[in-house]
Amino acid sequence: MSKTRREIPIFEHPIIETHCHLDYLKDRPLAETLAESRRVNIERIITIAVAPDNLAAVRTLCQAAPWVYGTQGIHPHEAEHYTDAVEREIREHVPNPDIVAVGEIGLDYYYDHADRDVQRQVFRRQLQIACDADLPVVIHSREADEDTIAILKEFEHSLTRRGVIHSFTSGPGLARYALDQGWCLGFNGITTFNKAENVRDIVRMTPIEQILLETDAPFLTPVPYRGKENAPFYLPFVAEKIAEVKGLALEQVVRQTYLNSLRTFFREP
Repeated sequence: MSKTRREIPIFEHPIIETHCHLDYLKDRPLAETLAESRRVNIERIITIAVAPDNLAAVRTLCQAAPWVYGTQGIHPHEAEHYTDAVEREIREHVPNPDIVAVGEIGLDYYYDHADRDVQRQVFRRQLQIACDADLPVVIHSREADEDTIAILKEFEHSLTRRGVIHSFTSGPGLARYALDQGWCLGFNGITTFNKAENVRDIVRMTPIEQILLETDAPFLTPVPYRGKENAPFYLPFVAEKIAEVKGLALEQVVRQTYLNSLRTFFREP
């Protein structure tokens, strides 16, 4: 039986959508998505690059509104399409003021869409871009905990801005390493899924000062809107679930994750 689709809650304090893919949204015009996001008090949106053919699309989306920001980077699924020319394009544009991180980069051994050696090489090359540009990183890691830790250890001293391991579904070992090293963990609609107790366990062990809110839209739509395309304006449901799982006041979660987002991506406060 489907759950009642209650209205999206609106918080007095603004929130920041730290990870979505605006160019993948199909259900409504971009202007409508942005307007609805603004209505539920989303102050900023970060739209994420994943492939050579959407680096420019992300940069264009950053012009849609002064509160839309982006990243530049190549997802591990696309690692075999990473070339010197792609790296030059990323390096050319990461100094743009509306580009706030290098990402989405990392390792994915679940789907293995790219050779693992190539994934590791491309991960290292893009971490170096972040070091050189003094930018944080948005990391994707799936079924690759040990190699993710090993590669991040190589950059412990040079990657000063750290960043986030987004859509965190990995084990406690990677979580402890990342948290000890000053990384944030990103949580989304998976936290609301019935069978995601493993993710909620990681939420419980993560200090609220190191949690970021995200949707990963158009994927991973939270309860009670599962079955519909995800969008940034569903982010309040993630905040509610984080507060419930951690046993914290919703206002505290909203305020602290907002500050975490500013610190991680915007050098604020």
